[in-house]
Amino acid sequence: MPFDLILRNVNLPDGRTGVDVAVADGRIAAVEVGIDAEAGRIVDGGGRLLSPPFVDIHFHMDATLSLGLPRLNRSGTLLEGIALWGELKPILTVDAVVERALRYCDLAVSQGLLAVRTHVDICDDRLVGVEALLQVRDRVKDYLDLQLVAFPQDGLFRAPKAMENLIRALDMGVDIVGGIPHFERTMQDGARSVSVLCEIAAERGLRVDMHCDESDDPLSRHVETLACETQRLGLQGRVAGSHLTSMHSMDNYYVSKLLPLIAEAELHCIPNPLINMTLQGRHDTYPKRRGLTRVPELMALGVNVAFGHDCVMDPWYSFGNADMLEVAHMGVHAAQMTSRTAVVSCFEAVTTNAAKAFGLEGYGIAPGCNADFVLLEARDPIEAIRLKANRLAVFRRGRIIAETPPRTTRLSLPGRPDALEPWRYAPVEGG
Repeated sequence: MPFDLILRNVNLPDGRTGVDVAVADGRIAAVEVGIDAEAGRIVDGGGRLLSPPFVDIHFHMDATLSLGLPRLNRSGTLLEGIALWGELKPILTVDAVVERALRYCDLAVSQGLLAVRTHVDICDDRLVGVEALLQVRDRVKDYLDLQLVAFPQDGLFRAPKAMENLIRALDMGVDIVGGIPHFERTMQDGARSVSVLCEIAAERGLRVDMHCDESDDPLSRHVETLACETQRLGLQGRVAGSHLTSMHSMDNYYVSKLLPLIAEAELHCIPNPLINMTLQGRHDTYPKRRGLTRVPELMALGVNVAFGHDCVMDPWYSFGNADMLEVAHMGVHAAQMTSRTAVVSCFEAVTTNAAKAFGLEGYGIAPGCNADFVLLEARDPIEAIRLKANRLAVFRRGRIIAETPPRTTRLSLPGRPDALEPWRYAPVEGG
């Protein structure tokens, strides 16, 4: 029978090359070499990489694109960013948050980013961010999967109405329970907040995603409590610990106990390489700590590690452009994951691993999966990260929703080719 779409001669992230992918009714119907069939549209992949879409498992869409409102973060620290966000919240409007979020979603789609989990601050008693992002979630649902986390930015117990607001936000339709135990007034309050929030999630059948130990303090150990509460309440596989930067500073003996506990609880661990590298270690002189959690060690134990972007042009980070390959690129460098296998693991951290933490159904490039994928101007995941490859075409349910022209530079050099296509430049073999 004829297909709606066939992509011919593409490479897949698992190493298969020269494959054809056929689509019917918005789903992948076949993945094999040499599909001999008719199709409403045929796209020649030209030996380029076809990847499932990128997934950002940790973001703050209520703050995105607000850089400079009402002022800039001069110190570049996490705490000044939180203080600045506190100044911005009272002047936020639903319309402004919706407009900035929609602009960001447009940018995300252009980058092949088709699923975003965003934390939304519920410590504003008006719940402006919640109202706005619920609207956005509905408006983008046909082309982007958006999950919302009820996030008590100012602390569940520290902010007077945080608990009440969190329940209101969940009742309004927010998907996931969030927290920030290291920002409570005491370590005891932080541990208590983890228990209470996990109990709320268990009662409602929801997932948990908690900002956890986002600190340089080696004694900030709330992920231990999170792992224990996950097992106590039977939440294995439904709980994520985000950031976990204090693990970078913990002594190795304690970590040797902690890592197996995280693996046993089936926690998803979510570092945010771009932001962790800029916000952490700010109080150090030299040597300066990298501030990224122990990514290779977690992966070695089978823990699902997924990278988030976290911020784009907001009180905490003045850069960013929804490019998850840039996130993976920083992860490679910051975690010193430079072997070929490790680089591929960083690609998986912004694709398959993130999709697993998200709970995405129908994700992947296999028969029966949703026909959502990205044609990249690269041959394999390593080259995609190295070049931060162009997204030539972004597909949603088999329909192209974004296209970018190939990247070609015209040269005028004696005795050399007249054009340079970066993705075609491979290492030179031989001596």
